[in-house]
Amino acid sequence: MFGVVFPDRSFPMDISAFSQIDPLHWLLDMNTFVGAAYYEVKDMCIFLLNSALLPPEKALAVYVQAPGQPFLFCGAVHNTRPSAVLSLPWPPAPADIADAAAGAIQVGGGAAKIGVSVEDLAALPPMVDAGAEKRIERLALRVGENLFNFMQSFCGVDGSRLVVPMDILDRWFKKFQERAKRDPTYLKGFAL
Repeated sequence: MFGVVFPDRSFPMDISAFSQIDPLHWLLDMNTFVGAAYYEVKDMCIFLLNSALLPPEKALAVYVQAPGQPFLFCGAVHNTRPSAVLSLPWPPAPADIADAAAGAIQVGGGAAKIGVSVEDLAALPPMVDAGAEKRIERLALRVGENLFNFMQSFCGVDGSRLVVPMDILDRWFKKFQERAKRDPTYLKGFAL
């Protein structure tokens, strides 16, 4: 029905790598895959192997569960979106992996898991590309930093205030546009 790839971590794996809980639910125990370092696995590509097996109104939803935490929705694939690269929203890495692994066993939190389930497409949360959101956020921060650095070069100090010329935004934007027209790779540098 589906396969997965963990970029830079695995070859394609089919449904047999997951434990089937019931006809509509599967779990991958991250302990057997990467041990206590589950939080290092940042992305997962999931894909349908045969769209005929999934009814049109259904989707395969993907969830992650850190030890002792609830499942978190990551995204889904369905017949009109047969594959996706999903960001895995693990909590921050523990300070000491050995302590984290021991704590999970003692507390009964178990291992981190990735769950896949067949669900109604209409009932799923809106599908947001977290990777694209991060790239957009990074782009916005870098453009803002570029503006700040440009403005700072024209600043004067008036007591505790920075004073800039009134046309500073226009001058920065014109320079920014001209540079982007001259050098097609300029904007790509902001998105890295």
